[in-house]
Amino acid sequence: MKSASPILAVCILASAPALAASFEFVPAPQIDLNRVYRIDKVTGEVTSCQYGLREGGGIGQTLCFGAGEGAVAQAPSEYGLVASRHTREAGVFRVNYRTGEMSICYVQVKEEVVVCTPQANPATGGAGDAPATGAAPGRAGPSATPPQGGRP
Repeated sequence: MKSASPILAVCILASAPALAASFEFVPAPQIDLNRVYRIDKVTGEVTSCQYGLREGGGIGQTLCFGAGEGAVAQAPSEYGLVASRHTREAGVFRVNYRTGEMSICYVQVKEEVVVCTPQANPATGGAGDAPATGAAPGRAGPSATPPQGGRP
């Protein structure tokens, strides 16, 4: 009788590339911003990069922003990013597919880091903790993300 170990080893090695895909990338919905967000799908850590002009010309450079307050690794779970369809929004939603919690992540340009609001879930009452910024209670105004890139 032959051992199943070689067959099992081949199956595990064949699935290794699928297990290695631990990042997801989503562009910011703002139509005049060339920023892409990256999330570690297991830890929920969010970072971002965008194109920047180089002084003196040339091909430019990649400007990246590390994880700041709230954007650092969270409890292990199954995270993803969702961009809204709001054309003036520079941030994205970090979602936890297992718990249903969400937070908003955006780049704080002055500090040069990505920050995220605390995770909230309407089922746990987290949405009631957020201050209302629009006319309707619990509803955000036209754009809750602070202005980006030196715009007023």
